[in-house]
Amino acid sequence: MSRRHSANKRPMAKDGKYQNTLVSRLVNTVMFSGKKSTAQRIVYGAFDTISEKNPDSNPIEILQRAVDNVKPRIETKARRVGGATYQVPLEIPSERQNALALRWIVDFADAKKGVPMKAALATEILEAFQGQGNAIRKRDEVHKMAQANKAFAHFRF
Repeated sequence: MSRRHSANKRPMAKDGKYQNTLVSRLVNTVMFSGKKSTAQRIVYGAFDTISEKNPDSNPIEILQRAVDNVKPRIETKARRVGGATYQVPLEIPSERQNALALRWIVDFADAKKGVPMKAALATEILEAFQGQGNAIRKRDEVHKMAQANKAFAHFRF
């Protein structure tokens, strides 16, 4: 890794159907083995399901609210000080908050066996939108862990 220059952050391309970068990030998170068209079919199918269940609201707004609900604000990182390893609570940059939220939603949707991925992703997004579900529970666990280790916050550097 070069010590001279940091990598430039490239702008995220908007997706074809909704012209939204968050949807594009979701498609990339769902994508497996480079099969983007399959991932797009899954995400767009989930949005169709969300539209059927909530006909008066926009699925993009539901996704945005769901991601906002799941975003963790602080997390713990292992820091080695002397011979001991401490879990130090740190604030999370907004890009990582989005990445973690989307990853958790997709992972918990993928963990539902016996359900098509479209339906599982739609239910997970709707549960996160309502402030329930596995992704919200994961966020609460991360916050609880950071709260429990607040005493080690002075090891931040």
